[in-house]
Amino acid sequence: MQIAVYCGSSHGALPDYGAGARRLGRSLAQRGHGLVYGGGDIGLMGEVADAVQSSGGAVVGVITEHLLTREIGNGSVDELIVVEDMPTRKRIMFERADAFIALPGGVGTMEELFEVLCWRYLGLHPKPVGLLNVAGFYDGLLAYLARAADDGFIRDDHLVVGDDPDVLLDAISAAV
Repeated sequence: MQIAVYCGSSHGALPDYGAGARRLGRSLAQRGHGLVYGGGDIGLMGEVADAVQSSGGAVVGVITEHLLTREIGNGSVDELIVVEDMPTRKRIMFERADAFIALPGGVGTMEELFEVLCWRYLGLHPKPVGLLNVAGFYDGLLAYLARAADDGFIRDDHLVVGDDPDVLLDAISAAV
């Protein structure tokens, strides 16, 4: 299985975020899953990619020309795809992935997560979408989603959530 991971291009304020990215990367590789990610060599993106590769897994990075120097394109991945724009980047990541996981990140991470989650909700794809809730990072988002479900705006059956990479990957594998 190829899993797209959306995450920050910075490390964030807590060391737990980097540790969570590395744990997820090792778990992906140990299970034989490949990583599809944003192609950067910095922040949590670099952490998860390095962990997959150092554990023997395959990594595909997809990065825009604009971000190639800004996010320091990771030249050590198995395949680095450089594209013209963000819609092309997101399309290729979507097409190459069998499932999606979000680690902590900023607005770019949220935008990517909500796009694939919305598409799943609308029935445009059956691929599992997961959140790795490292150090409670997504607690506020999960409260919002619970409220939206309680108030009848969404169903709450489209997102797999966990704070342990192995448990989350088990749930995603069961949902494929």
